[in-house]
Amino acid sequence: MTDDDVLAEFRAADALLEGHFILSSGLRSPRYLQCARVLMDPRRGARLAEALAARIPAEIRERIAAVVAPAMGGVIAGHEMARALGVEAMFVERPTGTFELRRGFRLAPGQAVLMMEDVVTTGLSSREAIKAIEAAGGTVIAGAALVDRSGGTVDLGVPFFPLIRLDVPTYAADALPPELAAIPAIKPGSRAA
Repeated sequence: MTDDDVLAEFRAADALLEGHFILSSGLRSPRYLQCARVLMDPRRGARLAEALAARIPAEIRERIAAVVAPAMGGVIAGHEMARALGVEAMFVERPTGTFELRRGFRLAPGQAVLMMEDVVTTGLSSREAIKAIEAAGGTVIAGAALVDRSGGTVDLGVPFFPLIRLDVPTYAADALPPELAAIPAIKPGSRAA
């Protein structure tokens, strides 16, 4: 699956948005990929996850024993990736503000885990999820995401495999270009106000 094929999947789902968006990191952006919309269609989600799984080197892919994703945005992406890899899917959530494994999910000591996200921008949530997975006994051997918005600069501390890298500019709220400042900002993600 090429980058154009991936973007075509997002366009077909009306999930490639243009405007003024407040990202979960607090940064602002003129474009937004709404992964929840693209994952509404299980067949589309399966295609994207299978394409991403194929990009993970075989020596890593063969070691993965579970996929763990951060809630909320990564849950469906993580489930589809687990299906593509033929392993169990779990998620970490923030019931009190810090990610933790709950709902009876368990990782064996040292169990090899792929941490799966929908979108990575700064990597903060991903690193927090990795910390929680490791606190629960797992060993994160790689990270993956449908979309890398970091411009290829994110460092998760483990090998990172995105399906697509987008070089969409991001801005601090106090450093917006005039054309973006002129548009009302919306927060479309799972942590919308």
